[in-house]
Amino acid sequence: MKLTDLNRAGGIGANSMFIELGELRIVIDCGLNPKAVGRAASPDLSLIRDKPLDLIIITHCHLDHIGSLPVLMREHPNTPVLMTTSSRMLIERMLHNSANVMMRQREEANIPDYPLFTHEEIDRCGKRMIGLNFNQAKHFRGAKDEIEIVFHPAGHVAGAAAVELVYKHRAIFFTGDVLFTDQRTLKGARFPAGHFDTVVTETTRGTTERPLGKSRSEEMLRLVASINDTIQRGGSFLIPVFALGRMQEVLTIIHDARKFGKLVDFPIFASGLGMDLADYFDEISRKTKHVQFNRGIIKDLKIKPTPRKLVAGQDPGQNALYIISSGMLVERTPSYTLASGLLGNARNTIGFVGYCDPETPGGELLASAPGDTFLFKTANVKTKIKARVERFELSGHADREELVQFAVQTEARSVVLTHGDPAARAWFMTQLKAQMPNSTILDPVPLQTYQV
Repeated sequence: MKLTDLNRAGGIGANSMFIELGELRIVIDCGLNPKAVGRAASPDLSLIRDKPLDLIIITHCHLDHIGSLPVLMREHPNTPVLMTTSSRMLIERMLHNSANVMMRQREEANIPDYPLFTHEEIDRCGKRMIGLNFNQAKHFRGAKDEIEIVFHPAGHVAGAAAVELVYKHRAIFFTGDVLFTDQRTLKGARFPAGHFDTVVTETTRGTTERPLGKSRSEEMLRLVASINDTIQRGGSFLIPVFALGRMQEVLTIIHDARKFGKLVDFPIFASGLGMDLADYFDEISRKTKHVQFNRGIIKDLKIKPTPRKLVAGQDPGQNALYIISSGMLVERTPSYTLASGLLGNARNTIGFVGYCDPETPGGELLASAPGDTFLFKTANVKTKIKARVERFELSGHADREELVQFAVQTEARSVVLTHGDPAARAWFMTQLKAQMPNSTILDPVPLQTYQV
């Protein structure tokens, strides 16, 4: 197998892997880097632009994995796209929202490259997208070669899949983004045990030690207790969330806590794409049984739309819970604007429940100390950190130790590292070399082709 990482910056962002198996040419994912803008945010597709492409495979619908897909489909107009049935139900809505965001960014930040694709293109792309059930083998034949494809449940988010490719009796396994632990809305990953020739593994949490005594259930209880304490002190609590997955999970946790009398009374504000996707989660729950989510949760919680006119640097003073995106406080998002107003008041709390890239405002805030001065650059707000800033271990990504354990038991001839910052990959490299001395451990340089 030949492998090329098309993510020009490496790390986490414009995730895209180009695979050559005999005469077959396959791209797995085609994302968008949230830290970059314009065409620089996309994978570097120039290496495959003028060559035939047999198949595109999508692991799940977060934008760092699908945000440039219409660009790739435009350049390869006859290539089919495979994903899980649940992802097929979500993907067009996610792409339409991305087009809207890019059009807004074009105006607000003067980015002439945006939008990278139009709503009309997304509609045309839909005809080439095929949904497959989990654990259902699909044979795909190119001009000369054939492979077998199986999607395995990867936890993480609705529709997320690990991809198993079998080519001439060699099994190659791509973990995608994975969470082995059950969530309230979704069962954890169910990966096959045993040997694979090659494993390509995500490394997101490589710098995060497994927290001692912090089970997922205990972290949910700690979140509920912190919300109660904040509200009773007269403050507001902001949970920055990813619209796909984290918002629906947090809504379910809050609904359960209120149903069993564990939450004090307070208003809840939420809106945007995450609330829209709640309808899709409800449909996936009914049609596929892949997730457990009921749209009635929103009615039961009496959720109010987030105020449209959030003012940077201004505390709305609602004594409320806000569940809004983005999960990393990316600039010019509702959570970023609201955080700029909440951070300077000691009564308030900002609670992170998912991964934050260290170079995003959310990552920078988590790395800061109480009393530090924090700058919200695009909001032109500078404030002292007086609010509590907390991290709750409710990530959608597996612990690093679990991923190493999985790789080791496969006895793979080769393990390829992806989807992680340099320090995270370095930890995996050290551990896997020590525990798999007879295997090749590869951290691919972007745009360089490797024989694996």
